[in-house]
Amino acid sequence: MTWQLNRRSFVISSAASAAALTVPGLAWSGNSSQVRVAVVGVAGRGASNLAGIAAAGAKVAYLCDVDEPRAAAARKQFPDAKFTKDFRTILDSKDVDAFVISTPDHTHFPAAALAMDAGMHVYCEKPLAHTVAESRILNNLARSKKRVTQMGTQVHSENNYRRVVELIRAGAIGQVKEAHVWCAKSWGGDGKRPTDTPSIPEGLDYDLWVGPAAMRPYNKAHLPFEWRRWWDFGTGTLGDMGCHYLDLAFWALNLDHPIHVSATGSPVNDEMAAKELTATWKFDKRGNRNPVDLTWYDGGRKPDIKGILPWGDGVLFVGEKGMLQSNYGQHAFIGLNAEDAKKGLKIDPIAASPGHYVEFIKGIQGEGKPMCSFDYSGLLSEMVILGVVAYRAGVPFNWNGKAFLADQPKATALLTKKYRAPWDKELAKFMNMTQLS
Repeated sequence: MTWQLNRRSFVISSAASAAALTVPGLAWSGNSSQVRVAVVGVAGRGASNLAGIAAAGAKVAYLCDVDEPRAAAARKQFPDAKFTKDFRTILDSKDVDAFVISTPDHTHFPAAALAMDAGMHVYCEKPLAHTVAESRILNNLARSKKRVTQMGTQVHSENNYRRVVELIRAGAIGQVKEAHVWCAKSWGGDGKRPTDTPSIPEGLDYDLWVGPAAMRPYNKAHLPFEWRRWWDFGTGTLGDMGCHYLDLAFWALNLDHPIHVSATGSPVNDEMAAKELTATWKFDKRGNRNPVDLTWYDGGRKPDIKGILPWGDGVLFVGEKGMLQSNYGQHAFIGLNAEDAKKGLKIDPIAASPGHYVEFIKGIQGEGKPMCSFDYSGLLSEMVILGVVAYRAGVPFNWNGKAFLADQPKATALLTKKYRAPWDKELAKFMNMTQLS
């Protein structure tokens, strides 16, 4: 089957059979011919995921949003779907096979963990979670519960990323010594809480929006979209965009657990994310691959390397023979001729995706495993959020990923977080799942 949807849904045309991705043991056992989904968070990013998952063939059975006025468009578009403000009311439903989660970062973990525990498959926006511990737990929970999962790094399904991964792995620029990733966006601030106290808008359940985070007075400076800047709710530019751009380097270089993490940026405060930040992860030798450093820049910072192309965002691989630079849609060699770089390479081709959302739906139906399942994206999210930890802790640290140990107390304190009642009791049963399973 050939899927041809537009780029906004990040679905790529492909003649490749999804059967090539088949994973034994994930056979579809639902009672309906359609996968029935509950979409949690249906405005903003949620509206895009709602359109994408419906276009991929899912039946939208439930719409869930704490802000009823913002959900009006989705409810009009899917009038047969049931509506609720609290996703927990869906957990016992026999009419839902999967959750699609598009809420702020701080509520990813509760929704994903409780849904998987209740027997549902989960698609969750990036970053996978709000803390390193939450990312690890979701990875372990998906594996132990045998759930089909996917993180919302839609660009992972694009052809350009696949071609770059093929070239790097085939040795087009030789052994990669370092990689640099930069993003021009800046989700940060000066750390000052708003002092005005407006009334809560009609139709918004603010207590549910705050969810497991510490309660604070309502202010439009927190939502929507602006939550990314606040540590209570988001993970800054690195957490928000890092899972997209760092994904390419993480994938191409076969990375997993860094052994050392450091970060610098604008002055650290306990309230808001950095206006600008640089983070570096060091990775040990992996098989026949040499140790490599991976560095992230945001808020206008860029690598100071001669010859890089003047792209606003990018990923740069520095190899023994030359460099390769990429962004979402294009890539180019620097310091060597493209034809010469490709000559004689033994490419291990990566099949085209049937579509980002299609991967998830077909995975539930037993026809493949999503490329960004939590066993991959959980590790990616861990790495990304470890960079946030290094910045907030203000100290570099060594990291033992297998043992889930940092050698600096300030970093250790930021690997987890406390949850507000009653969420603390609902989530307590998952808190001992940080060891690799």
